[in-house]
Amino acid sequence: MIDNAKTTSSIKQAAEFTGLTEDTIRYYEKIGLLPYADRTASGRRAYSKRRLEGMVFLTRLKSTGMSLEEIKHFQKLYEQGETSLAQRVSILVEHKNKIENEIGRLLETQRIINYKIDNYNEVLVNPDINNTACDPIE
Repeated sequence: MIDNAKTTSSIKQAAEFTGLTEDTIRYYEKIGLLPYADRTASGRRAYSKRRLEGMVFLTRLKSTGMSLEEIKHFQKLYEQGETSLAQRVSILVEHKNKIENEIGRLLETQRIINYKIDNYNEVLVNPDINNTACDPIE
């Protein structure tokens, strides 16, 4: 874990803190998703606490299913400061709505699967070869 008293962290510490791999951090820097790291006198990458917090936020957006391009667009808006706040809120609300729709779809799928499991278990216990009804609404 990173010592909060430090002002900078190595790429290894950044990877441990954020859950990203070192290769992923380098890739995100290369594609412009993350700004290039500051460098120590010896040329090693160094990350400030603020940069680490930005990486964590990026990982959270990524974990919600937001694409790298969408995250990059969001990052560019963030860099514009308060003038882009309404746009950022709009993007997050739209993304939240997509997630809620996906949750609804997954819950419906789960309900159907549970029905099928219950139905099959009932058939296993009480086979009725004459019953061909299969109503997923029940």
